[in-house]
Amino acid sequence: MRQDGFGGMLMFGLENAQSLLGIVAIVGLCWALSEQRRVFPWRLALGVVVAQAALILILFALPASRVVLDGATAVVNALAASTQAGVKFVFGFLSGLPDSQPYAVSNPQGLFVFAFRVLPVIIVVCALSALLWHWRILQWVTRGFGLVFERTMGLGGAPALAVAATMFMGQVEGPIFIRGYLKSLSRADLFMLITVGMTCVAGSTVVAYVTILSGSVPNAAAHVLTASVISAPAGVLLARIMVPREPGEEADRSIDLRGARDYSGSIDALMRGTSDGLQIALNVGAILIVLVALITIANGLLGMAPRVGGAPLSVQGILGWFFSPLAFLMGIPWREAPAAGALLGDKLVLTEFTAFADLSSGVHGAIGGRARVIMTYALCGFANIGSVGINVAGYSILVPERREEVVSLVWKAMLAGFLATCMTASVVGAMPGGFLAE
Repeated sequence: MRQDGFGGMLMFGLENAQSLLGIVAIVGLCWALSEQRRVFPWRLALGVVVAQAALILILFALPASRVVLDGATAVVNALAASTQAGVKFVFGFLSGLPDSQPYAVSNPQGLFVFAFRVLPVIIVVCALSALLWHWRILQWVTRGFGLVFERTMGLGGAPALAVAATMFMGQVEGPIFIRGYLKSLSRADLFMLITVGMTCVAGSTVVAYVTILSGSVPNAAAHVLTASVISAPAGVLLARIMVPREPGEEADRSIDLRGARDYSGSIDALMRGTSDGLQIALNVGAILIVLVALITIANGLLGMAPRVGGAPLSVQGILGWFFSPLAFLMGIPWREAPAAGALLGDKLVLTEFTAFADLSSGVHGAIGGRARVIMTYALCGFANIGSVGINVAGYSILVPERREEVVSLVWKAMLAGFLATCMTASVVGAMPGGFLAE
């Protein structure tokens, strides 16, 4: 990341205009798919784009903010290192740490084992999140963000809080905090919650993403942390465009969180957080095994077809061609667009974990430093086919009487969530200056 200062941020070129076109195209596509095209939230649209751009400038241009980001990066790196210490104690040389290997290592890259380097981070962060919630630290942070969403985006008290909680806790865990309100939410607010859940990521996975991207994306922690915050407003915007509120519908400002998430003590919080983290880690690992296996089977079948351009057909290749225009509109050079499009396809049909791993390894082809940063924002979200099932299952438990309604909305919400992170990436690409340079 080049230290050009605020003045360097004022440079604007064709690649930035390319990303601006991407913002317009994504918003336009969502408007074309809207249930009420006569209703368009102009003030919200302009406010979200301006707010995202302002946050990016504040976080990356101001020296004081850079100190905060550097501190957050140090915390993320310390969490990853501490987790590896625990993994080394339990699993020994399987932790992949160079100093724990009993034999000479001829392929250092082979030491990175997803199950031992990434999944344990989820468990540790879940346990810490539960402890911070019990100490009311995370509660105050969530309430603060909820108040911001309520005042700036016109959200009701309960939906605003759920959106804020989703940013930290996850796509199903966030709505748990307003479980008593889910039955009475309007259709537009229910769709918005599902969309934001697809747009954001959980705090338990942020450190895992940084672990994967470390070494391939400069200042990865700062970008992942920023992406996890600024994508939520984009999810709210695209949800409001695709499923607008009914005329005259007013936001309910009431909120009551009694019993939302209670622990009997710090030890109880740690134990239950660890148990929840283990369940999430196991689910992530199981989903990855199944989806990668299915894609491998599909690639085997496609390989029987005639070659195209001298290469066998594959799911990733087809999705790369399909998403190339979208990648280009986000600000990716056209020569790198097929590789970036394949990464978007990875995220959609597999998970963001696979996409980040492929971005780090360059398996789909080399892309430049600016494109890697843009793709970090585009991939940082839960919008994928697996999340469709997670949301249907989660909401069926939280609000069973609205299961059919959730089923009717969830695929559209996945599309909105997928496009929301792409919109965030486009805003990042449109920013003038050098912080996206290698």
